[in-house]
Amino acid sequence: MLLIAYDISNDKLRTRFSKYLSKFGYRLQYSIFEIKNSKRLLSIIEAEIKADFEKEFDQTDSIMIFRMSKQCKITKYGYAQNDDEDLIII
Repeated sequence: MLLIAYDISNDKLRTRFSKYLSKFGYRLQYSIFEIKNSKRLLSIIEAEIKADFEKEFDQTDSIMIFRMSKQCKITKYGYAQNDDEDLIII
């Protein structure tokens, strides 16, 4: 799994970036997306950030990509507990 967190001050650029990420995964928090991990997908996202988004950044803007492994422990509380893929309610 990839977690992509961003802090972009320009409203239009931030909206465009969030729409771009929504093609690959889903929003966990306002500025955090979860994306299924693959080397190919990561290289596509990183190339697009460098080619299209990075050139429009201000000094205060940032994007961070966290590569999560199966060994990472994730503890969820509240509504986030319902987001588990294993949860099936009939």
